Amino acid sequence: MSRKSMSREKTYLPELVPVLSAGRHRNPRKGACFMEMASFLAGERWSDHPSCTHPLLASLARLVNDALPDADRSRLVTLVPDVVGLTGTDLDLDLAIAARAAAAALPVAPAVRQNVLAVGLLTAQRVAAQRPGVRDLVDQLCADAFATAPDAQVWAQRYARGAVVSERTYRRQTAPHTVAYAVEGLAVACVPDVPDRLVTLLEQVVADVAARTAVDHATPQRESVPALVD
Repeated sequence: MSRKSMSREKTYLPELVPVLSAGRHRNPRKGACFMEMASFLAGERWSDHPSCTHPLLASLARLVNDALPDADRSRLVTLVPDVVGLTGTDLDLDLAIAARAAAAALPVAPAVRQNVLAVGLLTAQRVAAQRPGVRDLVDQLCADAFATAPDAQVWAQRYARGAVVSERTYRRQTAPHTVAYAVEGLAVACVPDVPDRLVTLLEQVVADVAARTAVDHATPQRESVPALVD
């Protein structure tokens, strides 16, 4: 490739980026969490709550970012561009995200957490029952997860018998709480591959949301992207 042709290539990623680290950061010089880096790639104001990503997906990304050990957090970097543009208002997205998270955590979470996760799955299944676009996915996730924790399923069915959750309540309270509890359950699980499970969960949820929003989530086409830090 000639030097002339190379000069015409577009730069899509910053030449210098801060290392992913846990928590919020006032500016790039102090580091960046997953969603702060996404806000930059989207051309938004520096924030860990950018509008370019579905709120529940962004919450999951922040939680996974913070739960991972420092040595493993860099594994998330390649996923950052993928969440830019993944957003929407369809409740099916919240159901898919929350059910995927709870189903990933239930088989390995400590016993004291399994009952709550089972209630989260059962609630998602009930809300999804009248939503054909997501019902099959949620049913399969529930079936697979409940097969690993039948006692938790029985407890959840008894505890939540007759309980009805509105779509508004599910979106604002139940789904976010389910996701947070799922990541916590994975983070403290007594299994040797916790980092792998956390990374895989985020990868799967990104794929779920991408498929449901039909977004080409390539890195934003910028002529040039300035370095985050000098």
